[in-house]
Amino acid sequence: MAVEESEVPAFDAIAGHDDLIDWSSAYAREARREWLLDVRLDLVEWEVSTRARRRAAAVKRPEIPEATVGEPVEWERVPDSDGRPLPCTISLSWDAFEAFSRAEWESTLRHELLHVEQFQRDGTTGHGAAFKRRAREVETDVRCRAFATPKWLFRCAACGGEVARRYRDCAFVREYDEYRSDCCGAALVRSQPE
Repeated sequence: MAVEESEVPAFDAIAGHDDLIDWSSAYAREARREWLLDVRLDLVEWEVSTRARRRAAAVKRPEIPEATVGEPVEWERVPDSDGRPLPCTISLSWDAFEAFSRAEWESTLRHELLHVEQFQRDGTTGHGAAFKRRAREVETDVRCRAFATPKWLFRCAACGGEVARRYRDCAFVREYDEYRSDCCGAALVRSQPE
């Protein structure tokens, strides 16, 4: 059910997940018109994540076998599609929303809408050359800035350059001494972020 424009909170008044979804979906409708995004918002669901630490938002979508960016998918041949693109979900990170300015959040939403545009046309999406070209057209970034403090930071032992950030325990955190930096080929040093 669409939210009436009069019911959409001001950006600075967003107080919870429902407000964030209402504001973001209203902005998506506006961005679709302003930036000529070819998306069907009636096939987009919205959710808010409180776990995401590395991504500001993401498009969750079904996998379409053999789909390739740049090659429009024939939706009438995809099971359960009824000849139209399958629904997808834009998952918004609450922590990113709290850390970003309105301009950064709008850029994040345009980024995700590009993923929806690619998925609805091609049955898949990615950050390749076509995405980068389109991102420039709608004045958004391919990557968002870090908005959460990682639990572990890994640096090159030779030059001190940042190699990796990790937010949760994983095999890389436990076995980092088996890896080498891409920059210098040196061992990695684990440290606590400042």
